[in-house]
Amino acid sequence: MRALVQRVSRAAVRVGGATISEIGPGFLVLLGVAHDDDEAVADRLADKVRALRVFEDADGRMNEALGDREVLVVSQFTLYGDARKGNRPSFVAAARPEHAEPLYERFRARLGARGGAFGEHMDVELVNDGPVTLLLELGP
Repeated sequence: MRALVQRVSRAAVRVGGATISEIGPGFLVLLGVAHDDDEAVADRLADKVRALRVFEDADGRMNEALGDREVLVVSQFTLYGDARKGNRPSFVAAARPEHAEPLYERFRARLGARGGAFGEHMDVELVNDGPVTLLLELGP
């Protein structure tokens, strides 16, 4: 499972021009699920995201975890795109939707996060804070 975690001032997801989710300060997480990921991986990665110490403390150092800030999670199978050969990425490492969606929902629920629309074409808007962006990866 891969997560691109972005510290944001705000973020929103729109489908068909309508806003379906939006948050203030916190994390926008783009989440990719691989075919061999399971519930334990989803739980461990969600816990890792919650514990990341990338928010400024009183001294201005990145030392605080998420706390009461918000999270928006968007499914992103393209995080498993492999473009090592040629210019058209292969997505064979990405999980099929029937495997990925329940793990996406589990990850999102464990964080108490808002979500995008799984499998839909989404417009994702964000204001990256810092910018701070991390790529996390865990597997079984």
